[in-house]
Amino acid sequence: MKILLTGATGFLGFRTLEKLIEIDEVRSIIATGRTIKQSHYLKHPKITYILGELSDKVFVEEITQDVEYVIHAAALSSPWGKYKEFEDANLKSQINLINAIKRNKIVKYIYISTPSMYFDSTNRKDIRENDPLPRKFINAYSTTKRMAEIELINSGIPYVILRPRALTGRGDTVIMPRIISAHKKGRLKIIGNGKNIVDLTSVANAIDAILLSLKAEGAALNQIYNITNGEPVNLWEKITYVLSLMNEQLPQKKIPYWLVLTIAQLMEWKSKITHMKEPVLTKYGVGVLAKSMTLDISKARELLGYNPTVTTDEAIREFINWYTENEKN
Repeated sequence: MKILLTGATGFLGFRTLEKLIEIDEVRSIIATGRTIKQSHYLKHPKITYILGELSDKVFVEEITQDVEYVIHAAALSSPWGKYKEFEDANLKSQINLINAIKRNKIVKYIYISTPSMYFDSTNRKDIRENDPLPRKFINAYSTTKRMAEIELINSGIPYVILRPRALTGRGDTVIMPRIISAHKKGRLKIIGNGKNIVDLTSVANAIDAILLSLKAEGAALNQIYNITNGEPVNLWEKITYVLSLMNEQLPQKKIPYWLVLTIAQLMEWKSKITHMKEPVLTKYGVGVLAKSMTLDISKARELLGYNPTVTTDEAIREFINWYTENEKN
């Protein structure tokens, strides 16, 4: 296998690289990203790092010259930002990759998408991949990721689309660090009744899904799959657990959802008419912390053979061990 892995210098990409080099069938990996962090870097004979922007057609032509499989894990993932930036990072990059690899003998294209496109500011349980999507997505990230899915589906390239929910584990620089940062600044409060149930996903389980996708054939191909740990949890209990491992305590005072949502709407409005800097609160961020969202993963179990083995608590402990060690350094 000759593999192109985008987003290789990020959380999921770096952890995926660790596994890919262990597979005998994998002969070479073109690993792309914007910048390299020492904490997310691997030196190995199979890996060639080529840094650049996927929105650049010339760069994409260069990195797709001699690959058989594409794992597209790169994305601009944020609850806030200018639409053009998301369009370039998530949609234009997808179109560039699709156009470039159509000229090659690509065996399979594995696209890491997002279940954030399911979010509609309500409590949702056991969401299936083919359930109706909201008429309007909550933000530019969800919008452009769905548009990128459609481009791949219509491309004629054999594909597998994965929608992993809230990745957790060693190397996470987004979800858990944001929660810890908010707590340290005194901004983390329980929103709503604190009883919302959600799915989280160990990054190790998500990588298992990627490796299974490399082998997918027949009915398992050309499908979209929800990926989670398969064990819905109380979000605020898990946040409390994260903080307890750092000898911190979550304040138990609860703030009404409607109040925080109103504040978020005002902050978003102010940001839009001024400098577009990400506000402290966004409607999506508030909803994620207050609303239940769980995904049905039976399709991934049946067609991919996906079987999550790393629990949420194991993934949290793995993250905390890594995070505290990196904080020291």
